[in-house]
Amino acid sequence: MSKEAEIAAAGVIAIVRLDDLSAAEPLTRALIRAGIGAIEFTFTNRRAAGVIERVREAVGEQIAVGAGSVLDSETGRIAILAGAEFLVTPTLSLPVIELANRYAIPTVIGAFTPTEIVTAWQAGATYVKVFPATAVGPQYLNDVRGPLPRVRLIPTGGVGPDNAAAFIRAGAAAIAVGSSLVDAKTVAGGNWDVIEERARRLLAIVREARAGAA
Repeated sequence: MSKEAEIAAAGVIAIVRLDDLSAAEPLTRALIRAGIGAIEFTFTNRRAAGVIERVREAVGEQIAVGAGSVLDSETGRIAILAGAEFLVTPTLSLPVIELANRYAIPTVIGAFTPTEIVTAWQAGATYVKVFPATAVGPQYLNDVRGPLPRVRLIPTGGVGPDNAAAFIRAGAAAIAVGSSLVDAKTVAGGNWDVIEERARRLLAIVREARAGAA
């Protein structure tokens, strides 16, 4: 299965936005055990590139490892050289799309308005990240997909177990989940069973919502 397909197949991208990434490997392994298919380490942490490289070496092909908060093509290239298998931006960045397409790397490109969404899609974005998703809610995805049914949307920002099903039913290709799945306190305590249980619950919600939508 291609990395592009893996991102959508599991249905949940785990966003890791932490100041301390020293437990990145056991965290990733906990998410793998739960069935998460994609994890994103954000470049808000200056050690993100090294962590991506280390995690890739540790877990191989068990999970798609991506780079988040990629603001420009320079950061994108650093991420790709470190082994990132997909790039995620918070906003619309045409240079990042161009770079990723040159290296055949899937992208999840941030956008908010219908114009931004179409621009990202036409430029070759693999997925369009609707951010911040909770500002508009699931109905927004449903409305956007009316005239744009082929655009694959991934809502991000405030997405969690309470609204995941609604976003999937509205047509989301997958969801990206941050602190409600991976939070600093739980990671610092090494409470991997808690992380696993959260991940399993989210995946079950996504599977059930997809089955109902089908």
